[in-house]
Amino acid sequence: MTCRVEHNDNTSLQWSNPAQQTLFFGDKKALRDNRIELIRASWQELTISISEVSLTDEGQYTCSLFTMPVKTTKAYLTVLGVPEKPEIDGLPKPAVEGEHITLTCVTYGSKPAADIRWFRNEKEIKGAKEVNASGKTFTVRSSLQLQVDRNDDGVAYTCQVDHVSLASAPQQAIEVLEVHYAPRVEIVPSLTFPHEGQYLKLDCVSKGNPVPEPVRWTKDGAEITDLERMIVEGRDLTIMSLNKTDNGTYRCEARNDLGISAAEYTLYVYDVPTTMPPPPTPPPRAALPDTTALLDTRVTKPAATGIERDPNAMEQSGPDHALIGGVVAVVVFITLCLIIVLGRYLARHKGTYLTNEAKGADDAPDADTAIINAEGNHAHAEEKKEYFI
Repeated sequence: MTCRVEHNDNTSLQWSNPAQQTLFFGDKKALRDNRIELIRASWQELTISISEVSLTDEGQYTCSLFTMPVKTTKAYLTVLGVPEKPEIDGLPKPAVEGEHITLTCVTYGSKPAADIRWFRNEKEIKGAKEVNASGKTFTVRSSLQLQVDRNDDGVAYTCQVDHVSLASAPQQAIEVLEVHYAPRVEIVPSLTFPHEGQYLKLDCVSKGNPVPEPVRWTKDGAEITDLERMIVEGRDLTIMSLNKTDNGTYRCEARNDLGISAAEYTLYVYDVPTTMPPPPTPPPRAALPDTTALLDTRVTKPAATGIERDPNAMEQSGPDHALIGGVVAVVVFITLCLIIVLGRYLARHKGTYLTNEAKGADDAPDADTAIINAEGNHAHAEEKKEYFI
């Protein structure tokens, strides 16, 4: 701390602490404290230093110039409380899948209160913060509630303390979560379509913690008996030289202290595929003359019109077949109606003629007289006579 004065008539400067204890009067040390040292003393300046600063050193310091009247200036010293290294509590070792746990991170001695952040691996997650004052410092807690599952196994949970006094290197505490869970099993075959005579390997992939060892293989619910061709090595089942008798359902079973799991694979051995002879290679064809090529080009390529035509679109320029069909149907219908009407008309007039003819034929001695006597034909009887020689 430095105290300066511009115009001094050879009067000494003095530094006092917050308790109004004199630290230095000029170059004379007044307080026995090995942490306080004189840096420079003159009529215009008095500079001192304090090492190993603690929270008790915080307060208002006074520089005095003993003139008449006494002149003073004051400076307030703020001391930051460095938070202690955090600790994580509440981590069971190991945790069991489905269990609810609460992780608590605590740091002491911060001033002002520190901030606590949680990370799951590299991703930040939110916790519940609690701040308690303890004298001039603060105790900060942050809690994180979890329901653990198998995906948390091996995950690192980090509690990081941020504080203005730790700007360059924040303090951290890291705990790796171990989770025990029941196994899960999956069978992975080496061949998709196994054929007779081939080699097949079935890999029983089991994941669990603790690791399920060993696994158990069965075929159609019974133990595997053909141990010469069916070899079990660890989790793998290897079948040498497949044949039809190997068809069936294979089961892989794994267990640990937390449970048991199984998977099944149905094997069907296909016949040996027959090799077909390669198709004959057609003889090379002679190249067409250039004139033909030009002709084909003219025939197959339409003239450029600036409009691209869709090859999948229906031809729109031809006649509308649906419209033509409708017109033809209407014409046929009208024709049939006319034929029916005309037929009824002719049948009705023919009956009238026969009726009129019959009226004069009842009393007539011959056909000519019947026609003459018919109703409506008396006036023209002579005109309708016919003579046969």
